[in-house]
Parts: sequence; C-alpha cells; structure tokens
Amino acid sequence: MPLTKSLRRLRIDKPDKFRLADYDPADTCGLDIEKAEAKAMLANGVERLAALQEKLYADNRWAVLAIFQAMDAAGKDGAIEQVMSGVNPQGCQVHSFKAPSHEELDHDFLWRIAKAVPERGRIGIFNRSHYEEVLVVRVHPEYLERQRLPKSLVGKDLWDHRFKSIRTFERHLARNGVLILKFFLHVSKEEQRQRFLARLDEPAKRWKFEMGDVAERKLWDKYMHAYEEAIRHTSVDEAPWYVVPADNKWFARLVIAEAMVDAIENLNLEFPKVDGAALKELERVRGALMAEAPKKRGK
Repeated sequence: MPLTKSLRRLRIDKPDKFRLADYDPADTCGLDIEKAEAKAMLANGVERLAALQEKLYADNRWAVLAIFQAMDAAGKDGAIEQVMSGVNPQGCQVHSFKAPSHEELDHDFLWRIAKAVPERGRIGIFNRSHYEEVLVVRVHPEYLERQRLPKSLVGKDLWDHRFKSIRTFERHLARNGVLILKFFLHVSKEEQRQRFLARLDEPAKRWKFEMGDVAERKLWDKYMHAYEEAIRHTSVDEAPWYVVPADNKWFARLVIAEAMVDAIENLNLEFPKVDGAALKELERVRGALMAEAPKKRGK
C-alpha cells in the first residue's frame, strides 16, 4: 500500500529518541497526488475499515480504541467524521472528554476513562482523553487544585507517576483484548492561525471559535513540550503513538484510516463458523422456509 512506509515513519517505536521538532506538520511523506486521487484512496480506506468493523463485531473477542489528541483546529473532528463515515453506528462509540465534572474530580483521573472503554466487538473513539491530565493540566498546574490531591503527592514526580499510571492502564487494556491506537494530529502554529481566521471569516464556522483558543495559543511552546514528554513516556508496543502531520487534512485522514485498517487486519479476525448440530438446524430451517414458497399458478 502507498502509505505503508509512511506509517512506519510516523509510528513512534523508539520513544527515548523522540523529538517533536523532527516531525514536519506539512509533511506528506513523499505522497504527491491530486485531490481526486486522495479522495479515492480515503474512500477505499473507509470501505476496508467498514468491512473490518463488521468482522470485529461478529468475532466479538477484540475491542478497538482510537485516541485523538491535538491542538485546537488541528482537524480531529473532521478526521473522525471522515474516517469513520462508513462504519455502522451501532458498532462505534465516540466520547469527547470535556473538563471533568464534580463527580469525576472526586475520583482518580483514570476513573471516567475506564468507564468509556469500548466493549468487545466495537470501535471506541476518544476525542481527547486521559492525556489531557498530562497536557492541559501540566500547562495549567492550577487545575490540580480542583482535584484536591493530598499535598504530599503533588511534587516534582507527579508527571512521571501519571505517565506510569497511563502505561500500566493501557497495558492492562491490551492484555484484555483492547487494541489501542493513539494519534497526535501535529498542526503548525501558522496553519492553526490560518484556520482560526477561516472560522472568523465564514459565518457557518464562527460558532467553533472560542476566545480561550487565542489564550491557549500563547502557550504554544509549553504545549509542544508537554506533548513531546507525553509521547516519549507513553508510546509502547501495546499502545503506540502516531505523530500525524496535520497541515494537509487529506494526508492526515489517509494516515489515520490506513493505520486503523493495518492494525485491525493484523488481529486476524474471523466470522464465527457454523457447523455440526447448529449447521444441521440451519439446513432444517432453510428447508422449512423454502417449503413456504408460494405455489405458481397455472396458465
């Protein structure tokens, strides 16, 4: 497949050497195609994913969890909408994690996440996730006050402890049949600026703009550091990160679709086989249904 080499480049298999600066948000990994060809390739990926989702549901042994993280305007919503457009809604769950509620703040930071993990046979999409706790909360340490942690636990090792908790949690899920894929949509600061302007210029998109987006933009460097640290400490074989160049939306969507298809294909899913007594029973039912066919009238 044209994107196989791209996936290898974008998957973080050596996190200890990972540097976000080594990844160009405008990169297309040498893929130079026309818009129509990109659209056709995505349609093919969507069709393959839909077929795999049906087999995943029938096999009912694995669950798939795709985690999306990004700066504002990086294209998460559009990517999820486009890539999952062919999947049966009954076999897919999407969770968008906002600021935690009072009830959620009364529990550990993984509590609300564990409740949203997809059941076997389904694809779960996290639009933002538990990684907000080592991204937004790290950039805004004042948010920790709301979590009311014992003061003795809020020290210089807090983030390392949370990284360890995340690794342990995701490995636990993997050992229990959850395939985890994590996508960081890597958009450039300039491209974000252009997309913000587009939202302001188009009446139909203005509702997406929030004044807080501009304030967060001023903290860009802190966020990039937080993302680099999070990816470096949590990209493991059981739950790899993909750093997806997101300045070109068409390329980001192709990469996500291909990564999901490639990973699910490797699960070697099968439709349940009907044989023995069950098959004989189906043949009996088939015969009975055939016997009910209306008789043809004579001429």
